[in-house]
Amino acid sequence: MGKSIDDTAVDTVNGVQVRAVSVDEVEEWNRALNFGFLRPHAGVAPDLRRRQWQPGRMVAGFDGERQIATFRSFDVELTVPGGAVVTADAITNVTVSSTHRRRGVLSAMMRRDLASAAERGCAVAILAAAEYNIYGRFGFGPATWGSGWRIDLGRTSGLREGLPGVPGGRIDFVTLAEQRELGAELYDRWRLTQPGAIARDGIWWERNTNVIQVPGDSFKEPFAAVHRDADGGVTGMVVYRIDNKWEGALPAGTLTVHDFLALDLPTAVELWRLVLSVDWVRKVVVQGVSPDDPLPLLLQDPRAAVPDEANADLMWLRLLDVGAAFGARTYGAAGRVVLEVEDRLGYASGRFAIEVAEDGTGRCTRTTDDADLALGAGALGSLYLGSETAPRLAAAGLLTELRPGAAAAADLLLRTPLRAWTPTEF
Repeated sequence: MGKSIDDTAVDTVNGVQVRAVSVDEVEEWNRALNFGFLRPHAGVAPDLRRRQWQPGRMVAGFDGERQIATFRSFDVELTVPGGAVVTADAITNVTVSSTHRRRGVLSAMMRRDLASAAERGCAVAILAAAEYNIYGRFGFGPATWGSGWRIDLGRTSGLREGLPGVPGGRIDFVTLAEQRELGAELYDRWRLTQPGAIARDGIWWERNTNVIQVPGDSFKEPFAAVHRDADGGVTGMVVYRIDNKWEGALPAGTLTVHDFLALDLPTAVELWRLVLSVDWVRKVVVQGVSPDDPLPLLLQDPRAAVPDEANADLMWLRLLDVGAAFGARTYGAAGRVVLEVEDRLGYASGRFAIEVAEDGTGRCTRTTDDADLALGAGALGSLYLGSETAPRLAAAGLLTELRPGAAAAADLLLRTPLRAWTPTEF
């Protein structure tokens, strides 16, 4: 198990000091972040970074007085299968200058953060991996996938006939202020229905509605529309932008959907009908929806929707408290499976029995019983939210079946009605 640490502690690795930055050092930390993200030309946003600063959670690697690496984390609610939430340590803003690679700086920052997160009682840690091969060695595994679509409106005449609508409902365009207020309320209801979704704080909404302006970001005011039911309650929202392009005298615009939330299918139908009927638009790009979203099947010609080239693994997850994490979620079938987990950092190491009752609730406890499956911490992170399957991991050599049929049996237990997904970058 990672040892308890003091937030004021200083770790030295190959001549680099790793420590938390003070609020007075935030501006330089922001400059180091820009440099690490290959944007040295971008200005800093000191007011934003000061709001994001929390004691011990904004860390840098120092070569002398110069910051050459950055790391930040914050606690966030993560929805798990069944609608419960667990506290996740969300890791972001990770950079190491190219002059200081392979010196153990990232490892020092990561170990420091995970030890602190485990001490605070976080069940899991999450991050978005810019590069695939970095985070597996820290026990993270891909846990959600994005699913975008590119729709050629010339190949489909909108939605199928006979789809359910909302009698008495209406759609209204809203201002940025209304988007921020109504969207936040809607999202907090919606996220509890989607495994893998994380909470959005006030800073997220302010940044995405131009209250906070960050140098280097280019904000173009979007179209934002909300759907209300017959009683006036908000049940959905879509946010999109349009590239108003013409080819000679013919319109050839592209509409890009940036955010799409719907509490039910009838609301989704009404919002998609709006999106697919905007004048001068010939192509619709949906940057991200759930992998289980039925959008292509709603079209008159589903072949008009092709997967977006940016579809890939999105959120990675590692277990810090296996019992708490697996005890919080629900399951697809009654049964029992024993997992032997190898974790180089120790947080998830050991043998665990997952026991599921007939009502789908479960508990996870340490055991000395014979194991059914053996896997690493990264594979366990991929299985936790239900987006990956034990048989597929076994086929890839990422999980070992110690009892014949155990992978298929575990798949029945871990199966979820909806695959995990989050629309929120962090």
